[in-house]
Amino acid sequence: MKETTLLVDDPAQRRRKGPDYDLRADPRPGNRPTPMKENPEKAAVSVIRCPDYGTDRVYGAVKEAVGLLGGMGRFVKKGERILLKPNLLAAKPVDSAVTTHPHVVKAVLRLVKEAGAAPVVGDSPGLGSARKVADKCGLAGILKDTGTELIELKEPVEAENPEGHTFKRFEVAREALGFDGIINIPKLKTHVQMFLTMGVKNMFGCVPGKKKPQWHLAAGTDALFFAGMLLDLYYLLRPRLTIMDAITAMEGNGPGSGDPRDLGLVFASPDALMMDTVAAGLLGARAYDVPVLRVAMERGIAPDESAINTLGEKAQPVRDFRFPPLMSPNFITSRLPYFVDKILRKSLTARPNINHGICTRCNICVEVCPPSVMERKDRILIDYDKCIRCFCCQEMCPHGAITSKEGWLKRLIPGL
Repeated sequence: MKETTLLVDDPAQRRRKGPDYDLRADPRPGNRPTPMKENPEKAAVSVIRCPDYGTDRVYGAVKEAVGLLGGMGRFVKKGERILLKPNLLAAKPVDSAVTTHPHVVKAVLRLVKEAGAAPVVGDSPGLGSARKVADKCGLAGILKDTGTELIELKEPVEAENPEGHTFKRFEVAREALGFDGIINIPKLKTHVQMFLTMGVKNMFGCVPGKKKPQWHLAAGTDALFFAGMLLDLYYLLRPRLTIMDAITAMEGNGPGSGDPRDLGLVFASPDALMMDTVAAGLLGARAYDVPVLRVAMERGIAPDESAINTLGEKAQPVRDFRFPPLMSPNFITSRLPYFVDKILRKSLTARPNINHGICTRCNICVEVCPPSVMERKDRILIDYDKCIRCFCCQEMCPHGAITSKEGWLKRLIPGL
């Protein structure tokens, strides 16, 4: 994989260099996180067992997982500032499995410090602040005890992505670009729109929260469009290392209201796409059903699962893992006449469904809906003709009142 040159227009540099300063002629490493120079022959995925979140056991498992890849010293250098990017989706208790467990983050920051680098934790939650989420899940106390800074990834800045497959420009958080490198720390969860959220998807947290709806609007009902964006964003930011918390994963109605599922695993890899492929396979998911992996196959960048060098535990396949309903049909309808395509997509595509017996009419779903097609009256109403099936409402619902419901034709004819 080639290194991506990330160009960011920095006003401070323009002031120093003068009004004619052109960043394109000066793409210095200080303007972006620096990816690790990968040796394809050494690219691998480590999988280590960890039965619970005991502090010492988690540290040992994470250290072993990273050690099999060459140790933390392979990924960070003394004196570097490293952004740790966990999944801080929403302010929910740690045992809900919504966020990366604080003890996994603690293990990573400890290893980074032991390697002589300075870790900083940051994210851009879908709702609220990183501080609020950290307080709720117990991460804030650990960061205070270890003297680790927590930052909000909130200030958008335009970043050129000349090597992107489809997306040549992104608005990402300026804060995320001010580090020497990034370590990605996702939580393994189901995701109604993306089927699974793992390493590649977690980097979407480097897009400021207020900019996320724009991508959902641009994608509309096309999950593959959104997955393609996630891949281009991942390779733009290129984290040096991804360490995934799958000690307790989430199944069912993820990513915000699913059920915890103990898997007892920690994954690590310098290549998140490779790691995601291994994890999805262990869960029994078909790569074709995971939009990120499907788009990677279509682009010719998906790793050959049989050729992946898997280190550590020989983990057994997970039985009966509960996935969300497939969002899209298993065939291409866009080759059909428009009016037929529209009817088929409406009857086949999954849509958000509100359980009004649980719903408290808190209005969060209405506020986060990118196309603004939800309305609060005596109950929450959705204009399904205009709904883009982004499932932001389901993701952010604090009460688990919104689930995914398959289209009526797909329910009648399973396997479509």
